[in-house]
Formats: sequence, structure tokens, C-alpha cells
Amino acid sequence: MTGIGSEPGRPSGHQAPQAGQPANATPPRRGRRVGVIGAVVVLLGAFAWLIFGNLDQNVVFFLTPGELLAKGTDVVGKPVRLGGEVKPGSVKWDPNSLKLEFEVVDVDSTKVIRVNSKGAPPQMFRDGMGVVVEGRLGDDRVFQSTNLMIKHSNEYRPPKAGEKPQEMYRSLIKGSGT
Repeated sequence: MTGIGSEPGRPSGHQAPQAGQPANATPPRRGRRVGVIGAVVVLLGAFAWLIFGNLDQNVVFFLTPGELLAKGTDVVGKPVRLGGEVKPGSVKWDPNSLKLEFEVVDVDSTKVIRVNSKGAPPQMFRDGMGVVVEGRLGDDRVFQSTNLMIKHSNEYRPPKAGEKPQEMYRSLIKGSGT
């Protein structure tokens, strides 16, 4: 069966090539579809590269003092998270300059890293408390902190009527086991 605009012997719906077109020319619709599929593949590839390409340079690692010191100069100047406990007796706070210095130790207390931080510490910050500090280890082996987070109880309760928040903090500190 032949349709209008078809050559004899060709099925209906396929037109004969126009003058000047090769007999095996791709119809315009199919070429457009291949182009769209190619563009989508390129965009997905670029998106994947942006997400995963430099991931190791953008990830902030969480290391204990022992792990950080074991890496040597490989971590100097790179953003990392340092986790451990505040060494008892090491906290030095100057409220005038907002300079905070303390030492972070491993759980076994064998590896110690000195930390310098600028800004007021969290209200519940104290000796023996678990901390995580974000920042960079300097050439002098002193950790320059840009962010200080403390470990605390995961239980929250609002202050009771008439209770001052400072009283509530004291009860939380007593309940933390240190």
C-alpha cells in the first residue's frame, strides 16, 4: 500500500528523499532527539563531576588528637574536625580579648593538641567535657579553631515555671556524669 507522497514499494508514512538529500538521511525529528539525549548525558556528567569530583577536598574530616598527629604534615592547613575531651586544668579564657585556649585529649589521654579559639565559649563548656572543634592545624602544631561545639546530654526539657536557665544548666552538668 502506498500513501500520498510515497514511492511505490515504500510503506505508508515514509517519504521519498527530497532532491539533494542522500537516500539514508536521518529524519529531522530523530536527529533532534539524539541531540537532546546527548545534551542530557553531558549535563548529568557535569553535575556528577561537580558533586563527586573534588569531594575529598571539600569534606571536613573528624579526627581524634592521635589520628590527627599521626597524619603529620598532610593535614597542616586543611580544614578538619578535631574531637576529644577538654583536658582538665588546660582552659585559659580571657573575656576582654575573647581568646580561649585549651587542650583536647584522646579518650586514653595519651595524645594532646593545643587549641586556640576566638569568641565566647558555649555556656556549658568546661574541663573534661567532650568537644568537637572545626578549624586547621598550624605548622606550630596548634589547632586554630573556627567553630567550637560541645557534647552534652541529648535530653531536652524546657525550664519549669520560675526556674532560671542557669539552674537548669547546673542540673544538666551534674547529670552528665563528669
